[in-house]
Amino acid sequence: MNIKGSSYVTTKAIISEAFGEEKWNAFKAKVVAKDKFFNNVIMSVTLIPVDKIIIFFDELCREFFGNDKMQYAMFGKSGAKFVLSPDGPYRSYMLAKDLKQFVDNSMPKIWVTYFDGGTFKSWLENNVVHLKVTGLDVQNNYFEYLVMGFNQQALKIFGKKTDAKRIKSIAAGDDELYIQYTLKD
Repeated sequence: MNIKGSSYVTTKAIISEAFGEEKWNAFKAKVVAKDKFFNNVIMSVTLIPVDKIIIFFDELCREFFGNDKMQYAMFGKSGAKFVLSPDGPYRSYMLAKDLKQFVDNSMPKIWVTYFDGGTFKSWLENNVVHLKVTGLDVQNNYFEYLVMGFNQQALKIFGKKTDAKRIKSIAAGDDELYIQYTLKD
């Protein structure tokens, strides 16, 4: 499975703004030393194998966040803020008329905008947004937090604060990633 390079490009912009271009360049040199894939020019349309993006985010956690891999959720949230904002490249996904349309139509489209694998399904039931991904070949706990954080932030941008809970985890041996977002308001 691959992820679109927009995740890398977005993260580069966020890290460069927060820590400076020099620190980004030093960090990138370390990542290239670990994996030559990152010596390539990576554009928003570049397909990056998910195992490579995990190396990238693991190194980000090590370099800038004291190896706190729970920062994966923050990377997801920051990415959603960047791409779904009024000036972001994927802002059109936020034009749904109501929450049900956003959950049923926009959230699955966001998934296929980023990933070329896995089957994504989301639905609204009572006061809970359900998200399930099957067919993932990625067994990484923190990658799941990236997905959870991104979608929680997408819901927040749409105007809904939530509490997120991972119910099933492929990384833990389940056959699917299943996350519930309970609406706060």
